[in-house]
Amino acid sequence: RGLGSSARRAREESWLKSLFVRKVDPRKDAHSNLLAKRETSSLYKLQFHNVKPECLEAYNKLCQEVLPKIHEEKHYPCALVGTWNTWYGEQDQAVHLWRYEGGYPALNEVMSKLRQNKEFTEFRKERGNMLLSRKNQLLLEFSFWNEPVPRDGPNIYELRSYQLRPGTMIEWGNYWARAIRFRQDSNEAVGGFFSQIGQLYMVHHLWAYKDLQTREDIRNAAWHKPGWDELVYYTVPLIQEMESRIMIPLKISPLQ
Repeated sequence: RGLGSSARRAREESWLKSLFVRKVDPRKDAHSNLLAKRETSSLYKLQFHNVKPECLEAYNKLCQEVLPKIHEEKHYPCALVGTWNTWYGEQDQAVHLWRYEGGYPALNEVMSKLRQNKEFTEFRKERGNMLLSRKNQLLLEFSFWNEPVPRDGPNIYELRSYQLRPGTMIEWGNYWARAIRFRQDSNEAVGGFFSQIGQLYMVHHLWAYKDLQTREDIRNAAWHKPGWDELVYYTVPLIQEMESRIMIPLKISPLQ
């Protein structure tokens, strides 16, 4: 009788524990390896600079003088993907997107060489006097998104940033691998990225439009395509916060 009672208690405790413990399917690989492009080893850096309002014009002029020298210099294994000022969203903000061919070793090589570059050191010092704050993130690109390549303008760009709930990146990737096909008709999809260092579980989608009305028309048209509404329905619960920036490219930006 004592053994039977102990067995029942053990089963009851096991059942109670199952109510409070979330079962997680074991994974054999990091989500970065499952979601990122395997054919490239590119690492991206996204920079956000909040500029003193009275300094924005001088900041842009300085960046347009110095950044192309880094972008075009073969000595540095990096490329400027795009550079913008926000138009709608957070004001007096500059956004820069860089690609490092070769991943973290390329990033380390560029940073090491720039520290020895006197012109860049002076640039950083002068730029620092114009800033209120700055932050950056290191990103990988989703395997199913377009490769961000230079394009002619004029265009406006939208950077949609999503703070996901921890543990949901794989789900997000699975849904958007299907959803992206609904947003290719007008060539508006520029690039999709997820963070590795900085603010984690962040996703950034970059879109290009002729103007704000074109943006509205394209986004509305997606809702008339069978399946789009269902994918939105399933991705919304994965999001903690989201933000949209409408951005205007600087003259030196490869994305115009």
